[in-house]
Amino acid sequence: MNKKEKQIYKKKLLEKKDSIIKKLSQVYSESKEVEAEIAQDVVDKAESSYTKEFLLSLSDAEQKQLFLIDQALRRIEKCEYGICQMCRQEIGKKRLDAVPWTPYCINCQEKKEEESV
Repeated sequence: MNKKEKQIYKKKLLEKKDSIIKKLSQVYSESKEVEAEIAQDVVDKAESSYTKEFLLSLSDAEQKQLFLIDQALRRIEKCEYGICQMCRQEIGKKRLDAVPWTPYCINCQEKKEEESV
């Protein structure tokens, strides 16, 4: 992978990171609003609790994605970007275009998913 391609991926990663940070900030604000609302009865409390839990679960998934993006940015700096972290083979360009933060080639990703089932 040449320097220009790495810069393109770095820009994509930074844009996605910024987008996630903005969304997490919004989710955090919304969860605080739900928390601040005074629930009047059991149904209101249950709905409020569910809404807050839902908002925070969204942020968990995005925090994981943010972690993967930060790892990918570090791999760019170490000149290891685009190399599968399991088999050490080059990750396909189409895969990197679709999921620029991926640490694995498609074959290793499938193996990893099978192991976790």
